[in-house]
Amino acid sequence: MISIIIPTLNEEKLLDEMISQFSPLVRSRHNLEVIVSDGGSLDSTVSIARRHKAVVVENAGGVKQTISLGRNIGAQQARGDILIFLNADTRIHDLELFFQRIQEEIEKPEVVAVTCSVEVYPEEARMIDDLYHGFYNWLFSMMNRVGMGMGRGECHVLKRTTFESIDGYTARIAAGEDYDLFRRLESLGKIVFMKDVLVYESPRRYRKYGYLYVTASWFLNFLSVFFFRRSILSEWKPVR
Repeated sequence: MISIIIPTLNEEKLLDEMISQFSPLVRSRHNLEVIVSDGGSLDSTVSIARRHKAVVVENAGGVKQTISLGRNIGAQQARGDILIFLNADTRIHDLELFFQRIQEEIEKPEVVAVTCSVEVYPEEARMIDDLYHGFYNWLFSMMNRVGMGMGRGECHVLKRTTFESIDGYTARIAAGEDYDLFRRLESLGKIVFMKDVLVYESPRRYRKYGYLYVTASWFLNFLSVFFFRRSILSEWKPVR
């Protein structure tokens, strides 16, 4: 079984289309379960998830969650041998290729994790988006080739046994948790960056803050995680 784990917080605008990718036919064909780990949404996020027959894990205690904690809580409910962590705005370009390539790579004994290329929604893409994401996809591919694990938070794929062996994501890290995860995975085995597999994300953060600000935030949190294993930001502010 494959478990799709989606952390959410007030994602009613995009969640319906995101979960719709995993139709009953797709779930049956690939033996999927869909888990929505909600951090305390005040909109219709939870009802949308339930309408799509996802397993919903609610934040009953009302504790403020990082995305890392949300993913960990979702993984605790997962039954799959393979865990796929996607964001609530992630759309997969080619579902059949996506699952085929994941199965091919993750089943190799030496492979502990898999990630892939990321671009913005094609209907909203501008030239700056293509250039920016093209560069980062190349950079992350090269980093993984030289043994410096990296993968964007839009898509992380791990064997369940591997995820449990490293105690999942570091819950206290609000930003840069993706780098922290892959850094800890490096010593366990090979991380595969699938250049031929593509997922899309919403450009909403880049439109609100601009690429310069977002890149600076990423870089500063990368340095903080690298040297101190904590993020500079106490919260990765949501953009809805």
